[in-house]
Amino acid sequence: MAQPEIDYESLPPNAGLTVNMLAGALAGISEHAVMYPVDSIKTRMQVFATSPVAVYSGVGNALTRISSTEGVRALWRGVWSVVLGAGPAHAVHFGTLETVNELLGGNEAGNQWVATSIAGASATTAADALMNPFDVIKQRMQVHKSEFRSVFDCARTVYRTEGLGAFYVSYPTTLAISIPFNAIQYTIYEHLKRLINPTREYSPSAHMISGAGAGAVAAAVTTPLDVVKTMLQTRGTSHDPEIRNVRGISDAFRIIWARDGLKGFSRGLSPRVMTNVPSSALCWLSYEFFKAAIRTD
Repeated sequence: MAQPEIDYESLPPNAGLTVNMLAGALAGISEHAVMYPVDSIKTRMQVFATSPVAVYSGVGNALTRISSTEGVRALWRGVWSVVLGAGPAHAVHFGTLETVNELLGGNEAGNQWVATSIAGASATTAADALMNPFDVIKQRMQVHKSEFRSVFDCARTVYRTEGLGAFYVSYPTTLAISIPFNAIQYTIYEHLKRLINPTREYSPSAHMISGAGAGAVAAAVTTPLDVVKTMLQTRGTSHDPEIRNVRGISDAFRIIWARDGLKGFSRGLSPRVMTNVPSSALCWLSYEFFKAAIRTD
């Protein structure tokens, strides 16, 4: 007797929130771990360094110089921070995403862009509250000549010298990035997925292409705010008094504009898009796969 065809892109009603959260956690860890070296290069390129040794002209230049002077392992420094944080944060993200989307009718026929946008914004607000401290630790460990070699040592030092606020000084900026990023990404993803795969049959390629396109657009649009976020999160590692004492978004904007003009807000654009295209493709592919693989019957 032939087995019934599985609708890969949807879950049965009894799948529950736990399945969505577990699928999200596994997808998040996969996404961040694979693309971490490129993310490290992005952070290095966004930091306003005082040493010419730490100034890079492009992704290839950064990769060559970091590998030759610090070793390839330097590109992976801090990866455990995102591994530890990405699982729980993405579980919260996708759990909230699916719940809000379902409540607002985002799974109904047609282009439900309002529902998917609100679902994306709600998901990132909850997830970033959990992930922000891990992101601060990650970036402190990614900078040139970082003094930290352990996630826990970095966390202790930042807390002791700068207080709890250091882990959340960039949270408003993070939300200012993540809310439009995820609203744009999720809306474009859903639209492309329905366009490419209208029959909703098993199609990993549709998830990858849709995720890649959505990630590229969202990353490019939000790069200026990402530069601001990097300055706020790495301020404690800077030897520049003005950067070390930056207090918020407006301060960071003023410094970037004064020192580098409009082009300063595009720092790290290439590696940011390079990171998000495959990572978004992998994240959505992994999420849809894990969601189907661990669904309840």
